[in-house]
Amino acid sequence: MTTEEDIAWFKSTFRPIPKPELPDDSVEYFVYHLPSPAPAVIDEVAETRARLLEVQRTAADLTKDLLKDYIWQREGFRLEINKDDGITYLSGRTNYGDSIEDEWVVVHLLRELTKRHKDIWVKIADGDGEFLLIEAAGTLPAWLEPEVSDNRVWINQGDLKIIKPKQDTGKKVTEKLSFPQARKIIQEEPTRFIKSTIIQEEAFYRLRNYPKQISENLHSALVTIPRRVAFLLHQKPGYISPAVEAFYVRDPIALRPLRAKDYSDLVFKPDDMVTVSVRFTRVGYAQLKSQEFPVPSSWAGKLPPVDEEPAYTRAETGMKLACGFEMLLYDPHHQDKAFVREMKLVLEDLDTGDEELPTNEEIEKNWDKREDDEKWLDISFEDLDRELKGKGKDKENDNGKFGDEGAQENLQRIVARFEEFLNDTSAGFDGAEFDDFDTDSDVDVDDDDELSSDGEDKDASFDEEEFSRMMKEMMGMPGAGQGPSLATPLRNRNRIKELDEEDIDEDDTEQIKELSRQMEAELKGTGVLDLNRKQQKQTLSSTSNTGKEVKPDAGLEQDDEDENANINLAKNLLEALHGQAGTAGPAGNMLSMMGLRMPKDDRHE
Repeated sequence: MTTEEDIAWFKSTFRPIPKPELPDDSVEYFVYHLPSPAPAVIDEVAETRARLLEVQRTAADLTKDLLKDYIWQREGFRLEINKDDGITYLSGRTNYGDSIEDEWVVVHLLRELTKRHKDIWVKIADGDGEFLLIEAAGTLPAWLEPEVSDNRVWINQGDLKIIKPKQDTGKKVTEKLSFPQARKIIQEEPTRFIKSTIIQEEAFYRLRNYPKQISENLHSALVTIPRRVAFLLHQKPGYISPAVEAFYVRDPIALRPLRAKDYSDLVFKPDDMVTVSVRFTRVGYAQLKSQEFPVPSSWAGKLPPVDEEPAYTRAETGMKLACGFEMLLYDPHHQDKAFVREMKLVLEDLDTGDEELPTNEEIEKNWDKREDDEKWLDISFEDLDRELKGKGKDKENDNGKFGDEGAQENLQRIVARFEEFLNDTSAGFDGAEFDDFDTDSDVDVDDDDELSSDGEDKDASFDEEEFSRMMKEMMGMPGAGQGPSLATPLRNRNRIKELDEEDIDEDDTEQIKELSRQMEAELKGTGVLDLNRKQQKQTLSSTSNTGKEVKPDAGLEQDDEDENANINLAKNLLEALHGQAGTAGPAGNMLSMMGLRMPKDDRHE
């Protein structure tokens, strides 16, 4: 017989199942109905549910108006009613893959929802946490750390609102906020909010061109594809995203049907081709174009000659897309997905005669022929390097263009923020420190710091050469100095000295020595670290054939070492490219950034 003691013991051993972590490429959002002050109604649950259903209908109308022809990279925006701990709310999760713009489309929709419903409060986060705070990191008060940010950041009436601690002293805050506490503050303490124009502008900076920018997240291109593929995409343009991803993350199993020389078993045979306009996400189009993909056996001889442009480019892109659809329908990994089942049903209708393929006349007369400019893809290593150095475009040579205006603006903003951080007189090893948060107050300058004629702090100014030297030190490259540089800010040099004198004790020194010995032993075992190599070179260079000692040529020795290093680098790079097997990888990405295009690896053919 179960006693109260047994029940108490069971409860003491029970632990709730932890909530799974949010994936890195997903955004999660919650919508609550929190009127202020709290309503004195008899059936608050029914009232809340009715209002949330109204919000759900508004969200559907917004999606239809703003995203009529939009294509999501993976998943779309959706809101579902849920109930937890007696609280009814709307929630959703969108997996945006590599398309960061999809995440900001979700933010825009939620922000518009709060403008239409004044009592709606929205929480949103991704794998990085409160990413709106990350966007506005340079303008936040000192107390607002990630550890205490949960349930403090909300969107209401289109504004970003942050719940302050009870005593806003500007110092570190340890007070964490639960959802019931945040709900009570929202409904009963409206004065507990920070509503800063600067923070809001920074947090929503990426939305400055919305809703116009929504259409600019897509790219239309003319491609030559099998007629059945064109029919599928005309029925539902959203099929393009899973097909591109199936091509982009392909594996040997997915490639099996394409390796057969006989293409009679293919679902999308390369024998009835049409040139149509296809709408991609920008990320998806870049993924498709950037992949080195040898022509499979089933497509051999089906492409026009390479020198026939633009026919060859359109046919090559169409071949990649058709192969993506083929792999999507063949790979067992995708068979349980809804869009795969939908496509198979449409293809069955074609096979049974319930649907008919479009004729050339119908395509020519009724289908769109849009083809967008691809300048946004034109980013070379030289252009990127020039932009990072702040030199901008080459005005004398108009050919040196760097992507589109949006890419240039975002990059310039990143560089400006980085320089601003390096020039911040209040920044130390732990980042920027603020004695008080006052966005309207002037910045006080320390009288002890040396100032240039234009008021810049020389110790904390951005020095390109010093930055390069520091990067080399972190990467273990030659030329690293011993100890702090003269260009290091005075306060940082003092901090380094304090660390050297106080924080590094004998135990730490022994640990560092032991770690060094372990690393040296591991490197010796792999042959990477050969301490005798340098001694052998010195012996050979200091002794002639007659046995007489000669003065070693330091320049030749250095050239020898550089040459060996270059050979090893080239060898490893080629092996890395071979290991990629035509797919994406670090070696291929690095070479493409430098504007280098490697030839096909046909050593095993």
